[in-house]
Amino acid sequence: MRQFIKRALQKLNKLTGEQIRDILVSAAAEIERLETVLDSLADGILVCDTEHNLILANKYAERFLPLGYDEQGNGPIWTLIRDEPVAEFFETTLIHGDRVEEREFDVETKGKQRLLSFSVLPLVRDHQVSGSLIHVEDITEKRGKEARLRRMESLASLTTLAAGVAHEIKNPLGSLSIHIQLIQKAMAANRERYFTSYPGGPGDCSQEPVDYFNLMDTYIGVVNEEIDRLNGIVVDFLFAVRPMNMDFREGNINTLITELTDFVGFELEEAQIRCILDLAEELPLIDFDERFIKQVLLNLIKNAIAAMPTGGTLRVLTEKGDGEIIIKVCDTGVGIPEENLSKIFEPYFTTKETGAGLGLTLAFKIIREHQGEITVKSKSGGTCFIITLPIPQKERRLISYEGEAEAIYEV
Repeated sequence: MRQFIKRALQKLNKLTGEQIRDILVSAAAEIERLETVLDSLADGILVCDTEHNLILANKYAERFLPLGYDEQGNGPIWTLIRDEPVAEFFETTLIHGDRVEEREFDVETKGKQRLLSFSVLPLVRDHQVSGSLIHVEDITEKRGKEARLRRMESLASLTTLAAGVAHEIKNPLGSLSIHIQLIQKAMAANRERYFTSYPGGPGDCSQEPVDYFNLMDTYIGVVNEEIDRLNGIVVDFLFAVRPMNMDFREGNINTLITELTDFVGFELEEAQIRCILDLAEELPLIDFDERFIKQVLLNLIKNAIAAMPTGGTLRVLTEKGDGEIIIKVCDTGVGIPEENLSKIFEPYFTTKETGAGLGLTLAFKIIREHQGEITVKSKSGGTCFIITLPIPQKERRLISYEGEAEAIYEV
């Protein structure tokens, strides 16, 4: 088509008005077809001229990129971008004429955070740079799937490790615990025999043996504590890899949250943490295992308490999404460093002095067993964990009639 128009332009003086009209109609149809192709792409396309003015943007780019303009071409593209980091990136890259591929930015789009990848390439025509081509790709789901895959691989790797731990550590720990109890009984018998050998009781005893018995009690107490701690780690490992026997029952998630926050109310009060419940009314009933969902939420609340050592606000809210129920547990704590956000659901990762780093790993596994998702957002001054659980599909939609959609409910 392009070659045809070029040839027609060369003979423009010889063409009749009707022929020129036909050429214009054909050109308009071709342009419309190209625009349709651009608007149908699953990626964003932005085109700038040599002065960096925006001259073309497809529907995808307009939908995901926060552009602030009424008409294209009314200024350099970076003056039209509402997101400051992206605007600075465009300005630096385009002014210096750099070629950049797959630079990632978190961009807020329609109230939601999306991870966008930008590539800036020179627009070449007849061996001359005639502008810039900007490619925009939404990689939010892609990165999310990669992170979930890594977590599932990490969980799978626990199976072999936990089996070894069960045989190599748990059994010796049981033996150690039994022999420590025997030592304690022997020490108690020696203490009683030593004290009864003095008519006046312990008051007649030399202070040195008394200190000896007290010191031994302290040492044995430390050993018992460490045995219990190691045993707890082994139990967590086994729980993390053992198949979960879910007991799904229909229930109201708001009721569970209310009962749980009442349960930890005293602990929150002692930590000077104000708890705010923002629970959606008439939330649909869903199928879940109450024990495991309580464990997930309790773990998140405990983490929130630890993140607010001087007090703060814990906010738990629920809302109905598109085919899902959304639970958010948000705190006003210290936040999670950006470099740790992608690691917090991985086994063994922890920033605490104690613990095996399996709490959030187990939370991730439990929510996945419920066919849901758990994600986190954090910045300085607060962290928010977001859980989505599916709503059972109990209704069947029919074709709308005169604008009204009817539904048949399955009993």
